[in-house]
Parts: sequence; structure tokens; C-alpha cells
Amino acid sequence: MFLIGSHLSSAKGFYHMGETALKIGANTFQFFTRNPRGGNAKALDPEDAGRLAELMREHGFGPVIAHASYTMNACSADPKIREFVRRTMADDLDRLEHLPGCLYNFHPGSHVGQGAEAGIAQIAETLNQVMRPEQRTTVLLETMAGKGTEVGGRFEELRDILERVECKERMGVCLDTCHVFDGGYDIVGNLEGVLEEFDRIVGLDRLKAVHLNDSQNELGSHKDRHAKLGKGKIGLDALLAVTEHPALYGLPFALETPNDLDGYANEIRIVREHQSHIHENQAIFFCCQEEQSL
Repeated sequence: MFLIGSHLSSAKGFYHMGETALKIGANTFQFFTRNPRGGNAKALDPEDAGRLAELMREHGFGPVIAHASYTMNACSADPKIREFVRRTMADDLDRLEHLPGCLYNFHPGSHVGQGAEAGIAQIAETLNQVMRPEQRTTVLLETMAGKGTEVGGRFEELRDILERVECKERMGVCLDTCHVFDGGYDIVGNLEGVLEEFDRIVGLDRLKAVHLNDSQNELGSHKDRHAKLGKGKIGLDALLAVTEHPALYGLPFALETPNDLDGYANEIRIVREHQSHIHENQAIFFCCQEEQSL
């Protein structure tokens, strides 16, 4: 099953997000666990979470993606900030147990001059403090554009974090198309090579979700500016090629493009029509192959 959705507001609760997803043609979605620019979270309503879980089962949804707050910097030089991240992440993971099978995505952070190695060690330390073997939520490191002192702009940095985390069975990676392109990975001219490199360094079995975004900037810009599908430097054809790559089959694709709901609905329609066209062509090909063998 092809899984695609967009980032949605959680202001009206879990079930409302599920209803909104259905209205725009989505069978997955992403939401912020709390204020993206702060540390506050709404009081959890377990009944509301249960209603969403039931709606998802009824309509064949894939895993949903919970995105951590942007203010969380797990490799800050300030121990008070790292403690804030630890408390916030632990609270998020406890709350997400009400949505079994959820994916929890976060930006690894910026080492702010300490060096990537120190940042990697601090991120892994935080994860080891908050993750539990019995949790049902998979935690995802997001690929980053590598601006400033960001950790996660290179596949090797993600690998080094994953190697240090104890609960490896509950860890994975979310590939952001805008970020990897801005980070210097040419998914336009050499998608196969980029995925082969990811597989060699991190392992495709670790890839659990994709953020499907165009980029306002050129390859290797390290700027992280998202664009609507087909309105940036990656281009629609290259992004559709990402959605049809067999190595990514079955993963949830989440749009983080600068859109309103109508814009998301339109992009979901474009991607779904492309998927239908691919499947039609495959059916014609196999039918011709069978006729030739008779």
C-alpha cells in the first residue's frame, strides 16, 4: 500500500487530524507533539487518542509521524538545555504510547562549536536515558541540511548515533528530500547512488519514513528552505521518482511543503495519480509478457 499524507495541526485533537487526513486523501500524517517553538504540550485525552487509533484501523492508515519540537537541541553545550530535552522527550514518548506504532521524529541538534563527535555522543546519551526496551514507539533521526553546526547532515553522523544507542530495535531514520539535497546528496541526478550510499553507511532497513519536500536552494546549499512539489530546485519528476523507488516501498511519505490543506490535497492527488499510472504500466507490461510466453 502506498502511504502519503501531510503535516497537520493537532489543535483540535487526534481524531480531528484523522478526519482531516481522510478529507485530503491521506492515509498517514504528521503532527507536532507540542508547540514547535516552545515546550508546552496540551493535556492528553486518551479517549481521543483511542478514537484516532480506531479510525486508522478502519481506513487502513500507515504509521503516523509525531514530530518533536524544534527547540529541542540534544547536543547543546548547555547542560540545562540538554536536561530540558531529556525531560521533554521522555514525556513525548510516554504520551505516544497511546498511539501504538507511532514514529517519533526529531532533529538531532547543533553542536554549537563543541565538534560533531561531542554532539553525537550527547545525542546518543540522551536517547539512552529516555528510551525503554518495552516502548512501542520508534524514534527517528531526521536527515539534516548541514547548516551551521547541525549534526545529521552526513549519513556517517546518523550511523554513529545509531551505533551508540542501546535500544537499536526502536531506532530509525527519516529521510527529508529537501534536507539531503541541500546537504549535497544528488537525488536528482543520482538517486540510486544516494540510496546505495545510505544503505552502505546506515542501512536501508533503518529507513522508516520520508519527508517529501522540494527545495528553494541549489544542491549542496546547506540552507534548508522547503518548496512546494515541483516549485523548487529538485523538481517534480525527481520527487516522483523518490516515491516510486522500490527501496522505499511501504514507507510513510509526509509532505512538509509550504501549503494550506487545499494545497496538500492537490499534492497528494498528484502523487497518487502518478502511482496509479505506474501500476497501470506495470500491469500492461506483465500482461504483454504473459502473452509473449503463450
